[in-house]
Amino acid sequence: MIAKIVLLFLAFMAVLAMFGKLQVPGVKRLSDAKCPKCGRYRIGKGPCPCSGKAG
Repeated sequence: MIAKIVLLFLAFMAVLAMFGKLQVPGVKRLSDAKCPKCGRYRIGKGPCPCSGKAG
């Protein structure tokens, strides 16, 4: 019984590891949507509200 539990746990961990290595689509697009000066997300196509005045 204990061996079954251990094997199921190891199989579950292997499945989680496989999902952890997957590339999530859209991550690059999200990182490009950040303002390089202040790091906030820009909404829309306009400039960031900080206008480059981050300190």
